[in-house]
Amino acid sequence: MRAPTNTYRLQVRASFDLHEAATRLPYLRDLGVDWVYLSPLLEAEPGSDHGYDVVAHDRVDPARGGGEGLDVLVAEARRLGLGVLVDIVPNHVGVATPSANAWWWDMLTHGRDSRYAEAFDVDWDVASGRVRIPVLGDDGTDAVVHDTEAGLFRYHDHTFPVAPGTSSLDEQHYELTHWTAADDGLNYRRFFAVNTLAGLRLDVPWVFEESHAEIRRWFDEGLVDGLRVDHPDGLRDPGPYLDDLAAVTGGAYVLVEKILEPGEDLPASWATAGTTGYDVLGQIDRVLTDPAAERVLPGSDLDYAGMVHDAKRWWATHMLRSEVRRVMRELPASLVAGDVTPGEVLLDAEVIEDAVAELVACFPVYRSYVPEGLETLEAATATARERRPDLADTLDAVARVLADPAEPAARRFEQTSGATMAKGVEDTVFYRYNRLTSLNEVGGDPSHFSLGVAELHAAMAHRQSAWPHAMTTLSTHDTKRGEDVRARITVLSELPGLWTEALAQLHAAAPIASEDFAPLLWQAVLGAWDADDADLRPRLHAYAEKAMREAGDHTTWTEPDEAFEAGVHAAVDAAFDDERVRDVLDGLLAAVVEPGWSNALAAKAIALTVPGVPDVYQGSELWEQSLVDPDNRRAVDFDLRAALLADPDLDHPARAKLLVTSTALRLRRDRPELFSTYAGVEADGEAAGHVVAFDRGGVVTVATRLPVGLAARGGWGDTTLRLPPGAWRDALTDTPTDGRLADLLATHPVALLVKEDDR
Repeated sequence: MRAPTNTYRLQVRASFDLHEAATRLPYLRDLGVDWVYLSPLLEAEPGSDHGYDVVAHDRVDPARGGGEGLDVLVAEARRLGLGVLVDIVPNHVGVATPSANAWWWDMLTHGRDSRYAEAFDVDWDVASGRVRIPVLGDDGTDAVVHDTEAGLFRYHDHTFPVAPGTSSLDEQHYELTHWTAADDGLNYRRFFAVNTLAGLRLDVPWVFEESHAEIRRWFDEGLVDGLRVDHPDGLRDPGPYLDDLAAVTGGAYVLVEKILEPGEDLPASWATAGTTGYDVLGQIDRVLTDPAAERVLPGSDLDYAGMVHDAKRWWATHMLRSEVRRVMRELPASLVAGDVTPGEVLLDAEVIEDAVAELVACFPVYRSYVPEGLETLEAATATARERRPDLADTLDAVARVLADPAEPAARRFEQTSGATMAKGVEDTVFYRYNRLTSLNEVGGDPSHFSLGVAELHAAMAHRQSAWPHAMTTLSTHDTKRGEDVRARITVLSELPGLWTEALAQLHAAAPIASEDFAPLLWQAVLGAWDADDADLRPRLHAYAEKAMREAGDHTTWTEPDEAFEAGVHAAVDAAFDDERVRDVLDGLLAAVVEPGWSNALAAKAIALTVPGVPDVYQGSELWEQSLVDPDNRRAVDFDLRAALLADPDLDHPARAKLLVTSTALRLRRDRPELFSTYAGVEADGEAAGHVVAFDRGGVVTVATRLPVGLAARGGWGDTTLRLPPGAWRDALTDTPTDGRLADLLATHPVALLVKEDDR
């Protein structure tokens, strides 16, 4: 298997298509990039900015440059010696515009008789064998118009087919229902709670083959070198899918977007090089977090585990109830009230649904893969029994079924537990839990506050031995906050008193009806603040709207509380217009900006050099102060970056980050033999606790941690690294070092050391 030494992620879309991306490849090569990493390329919903709503699997999206654009990009990549990694979306397809998706349209037209009925995960025994489509508003079917000339039914901007030989809406193979019916009455699998993304059955051989025909062509013709697989946990059985994918790619480099909880391991049986790196992201952020603040920051008294359970339980009994009820329907009939043989269990359907919802709420990871991970199901059952002793017998009966991989309900439950985790934790609790929001990141557990240097070394040594080609990242299209927003917020862990006082002053000057939401908002303002950004105000307003509606405890997307939201938006405006608020923010910024940049450079240097394949998210070679999507998919000024890289005399506040990024990428690409092992490097002296250092087998990374505390103790003093034998030189400053940190880190808070005889 050929693996990259590093990657650079580009978001391909109509405004930055494959032709445009091809013109940027020389810059990426100069930066030190080994492989270009492209967002989904198959044809997506009309106007899709992200590409995860694929509607056609047999062609590259014309809006993204089409097959010709891919050929142009690949030709340029090959000329420059770059590999090509592409993101694929096997779990689901876009159905927001039914006519754009030929498979979905055919199924709606012909129902169960459609060849494509088998491709979609539909429970045909519900709704009298019709696909329920939750699209109607309060005007209902009275607003549906039969366009006989076009042979369509129209509902406002939506169009639907007419089955042959029919004339009325009631005769169709689909049922248009009120949009709220998706909560508990949907009969097709979807992506999380997104009704317009319908799940595919990749366990059906022909569905796999036809949905991967274009991908197979890419490898047959040598256009693509590797893949990133989006959300494999949505599939019925990810392991066999990855085996099938390996056959298509010839065993090429494949990564999976698998979210691992702390302490969880990727199934070793999977045909993959590893995850896309959220696990390492969390470890890097935590080694830069001051453990002393864990119990003194505002919000430290919040019950994170309780919040997670309650949020997951809410999703399981409300907006994901359709999925929970489907698990229940696939349990053996002997469990449900009805005719049973002697000795079989007889349980009430409502009680079973209650038990399934409780198991989902208590599940500690995204999903298991029974028989692998059976202990996770057992742990969830034990927790559920403790919480709901009244359901003990039912929980045991259901768990026995879910432990059997031959039972349809077992796989269905695994698909449902992942969706509930994503919606309950990432999209709800992460907007409620407000202690230190730099830790509220995909794949992270914010109740795990910090990580010691020795713990980081142990984790990275394991990674080197077990997953040396897994991806390492700091920012993605899915991160809640860009890497440098998190780096600045992390400084608050060193300044808990200042933050507590400032928060009280902000609340007095610009009160928000929810004192729980206020810390999350003000940390976002602080982390993203850039006085030179003309778009900052609308960006913060957009973030505030998404954050408070995702939190869902005072206002929601479907039932917005205008008064509450007006108060939050007034607070955002006050950050720009109210002198009292400005004074508080200015005082905070004066304290956190410089140490925040130190944290940012430390995180970047570590991420680019630890075991694995480092990925640079587009534009993050300069300061990355984006917030949650779609903010993190904004256009990148590549002309500026190319100019800065070409001319070291051009002044820019993020030049140091560009230097760290380019130096590390070039070392990894051009000298991969210097990154073949991992060992922690210790330091001696009074400030030894403020350095993270490790030897990769020829390159030693040195990074400052807890910079506020370091400054408070007067700097490095005589603290010195115990460098491996040899003469070492910092590749960033081109100066020799004996390991004395006061000299080595006098220019930058990080260093990349290379042996003199290896230069």
